[in-house]
Amino acid sequence: MNSQAEFLPTVQALVRCYQAFESFSAAHIRELGLTPPQFDVIATLGNTPGMTATELGEKTLITKGTLTGVVDRLADRGWVERIAHVSDGRCQIVRLTQAGEALFARVFPAHLAHLGACFAGASAAEHKRWQAALRTLEQAFRKGSA
Repeated sequence: MNSQAEFLPTVQALVRCYQAFESFSAAHIRELGLTPPQFDVIATLGNTPGMTATELGEKTLITKGTLTGVVDRLADRGWVERIAHVSDGRCQIVRLTQAGEALFARVFPAHLAHLGACFAGASAAEHKRWQAALRTLEQAFRKGSA
């Protein structure tokens, strides 16, 4: 078993990296006129025919209790709508409206460009190295929670 002295700096580096990413990303999302959860829903629904609230919850980082309020606020702004599920009358499909599609087309590429600026100058080899390291960490956490 690893001693605390060995893994604690890795945990701290991971947390600092996530906090820096979250701060950088969230500030830009707010400049775009959205909250991070609203952006998450718009980005997830973009280029899809819509999905159930359960599917949306699985594909976003938003808890079920929070998701309903986020979708309600997006619906109030005319960006999403709830429609009856074709084959299951017990659930609804959440999808972007025309205005929501226009919003997605404006904010998603803008945010990707914002994030991409942080990666300017990184080589393909660096990207592969980062991805491999992150996947290894992810698997360690998944194995630990199984």
